[in-house]
Amino acid sequence: MNNVLVVAAHPDDEVLGCGATIARHVYNGDQVRVVFLADGFSSRESDKDRDDSAEKASKVLGCQQPVFLRFPDNRLDSVSLLEIVQKIEEVIYSYNPSIVYTHHFGDLNVDHKIAHKAVITACRPQPSLCVKEVYSFETLSATHWNSPSMGSAFNPNYFISVGEFIDKKIEALRCYDKEIRDYPHARSYEAVESLLQLRGSTVGLNKAEAFFVERLIK
Repeated sequence: MNNVLVVAAHPDDEVLGCGATIARHVYNGDQVRVVFLADGFSSRESDKDRDDSAEKASKVLGCQQPVFLRFPDNRLDSVSLLEIVQKIEEVIYSYNPSIVYTHHFGDLNVDHKIAHKAVITACRPQPSLCVKEVYSFETLSATHWNSPSMGSAFNPNYFISVGEFIDKKIEALRCYDKEIRDYPHARSYEAVESLLQLRGSTVGLNKAEAFFVERLIK
């Protein structure tokens, strides 16, 4: 059994990025916990509504109680990176994950970039560190909107077959229904399923979630 930690900038990023993979980990007997750095929701919703949606999604996927760090939304660049790193380190030391998932550095969203940087810093390889695997995921409406001229394009090199866990991903995503848009918006149910098909077909699978291997220690 593995302890798996998902560090997401905002609620719904965890489902968009690796929701089906989370469900697969739980099915395999792993324990999964999600850490949210900021809220990321519309200001029309109360904090309780935001937390409820994230907690419901975690229950659907079979995760443990999520952790809310409550940094300012879309303003992580106004917070000391050291402060964010230290909060993530606290979770790592208390939860002892061997596997960590987080955002890809090439995302357009500034909070995603900082989440990636903070996780890589918190997971820097030291002799006593429990983390042996670090993967970055793609997030529709953030990863693919970046300019190619900025570099750091998402080029996945690790694919997980998730065909039997698609329903769980979509059910969890429905907990964030207010954040979903009509097709052909990138953050639509149709686009989510299309991406799963595309990633699967590139490696001979039916449906897959794709990741970039940041570190793998065996």
